[in-house]
Amino acid sequence: MERPRGRGAGINSHNKFQKQEVEYTSEDWQQWEDPEVNPKTQFIMEESKTILSVSDSPDLRNYNSINPYRGCEHGCIYCYARNSHEYWGYSAGLDFETKIVVKKNAPQLLEKLFHSKNYQPVPIMFSGNTDCYQPAEKKFRLTRQMLEICLKYRNPATILTKNALILRDLDILEKLAKLNLVHAAVSITSLNEDLRSALEPRTVTGKRRLQVIKTLHEAGIPMGIMSAPIIPGLNDHEIPAIIKAAAENGAAWAGYTVVRLNGSIATIFEEWILHHFPDKAEKVLHQIAECHGGKLNDSRFGLRMSGEGNFAENIRQLHDFSCRKYFKDKELTKLDTSLFIRGGQMNLF
Repeated sequence: MERPRGRGAGINSHNKFQKQEVEYTSEDWQQWEDPEVNPKTQFIMEESKTILSVSDSPDLRNYNSINPYRGCEHGCIYCYARNSHEYWGYSAGLDFETKIVVKKNAPQLLEKLFHSKNYQPVPIMFSGNTDCYQPAEKKFRLTRQMLEICLKYRNPATILTKNALILRDLDILEKLAKLNLVHAAVSITSLNEDLRSALEPRTVTGKRRLQVIKTLHEAGIPMGIMSAPIIPGLNDHEIPAIIKAAAENGAAWAGYTVVRLNGSIATIFEEWILHHFPDKAEKVLHQIAECHGGKLNDSRFGLRMSGEGNFAENIRQLHDFSCRKYFKDKELTKLDTSLFIRGGQMNLF
């Protein structure tokens, strides 16, 4: 079968949780727009039981996040969230991009949480796993509804996205920003359009992301970027240019991670790089492994995100130097949790 157009993964990798595998036939593929080369996105509606995810990871302590969608049509080949799709019986490959689980009751669950007597207001991260402004959001509007609820209850929110759809909600974001209740960040992996379109096939261009940063900054929303993941041999040399461009458009900070290829992502990434960059594949895979103790995967707390060794240290120094150079007069204020209104109504007496 021809490699799917407009998708990151070229294969459906094996799901280690499945005792049996499904092999698609031509009849199965008829449900998609073009059976051979253009798999259609399917939306799977879900009634979730909870909506707030609280991380107990030593790398992300007190990290509270909301993900209204499982799977992501953006198709970023390196996405660590791919492996989580296997828990629900799908593949981390094409299934992750084409079978999107929609938590249709997410807004109701968030409002119920804010009514709880045990809830203590904390900044909530939208997109802790998959992008809250992926294409599905245009149809289902779950992120917008939840931001409206955050505004109603005065609960702070942080947002990470690589989609210009965030500008649709500028009216809500401006109101949150005036109360010091929101920070936002845009993920920028590359300003090279050929590389970006291969890495992240259903996202907006790097140039468009810079425009998003500028628009939100000018509207008063504190902005930053995630120049992540850094993939040695592919985009590490772009770090200074990305941070410089982000700062010039209003970003006040930048974070990064070094790519790691845990679980099925290694198989998916290897197929991808051999297809798109066969001349660089061996070098890139070698340098990724050098950052993680000689392996493509890395689950060690404290090291898994930043890596170790010479390549990782060069990345750290280059990123730190660029941040000091371009963000030296900028700072990010702490979000306000004191304005929270339990029950959503102001007490006038």
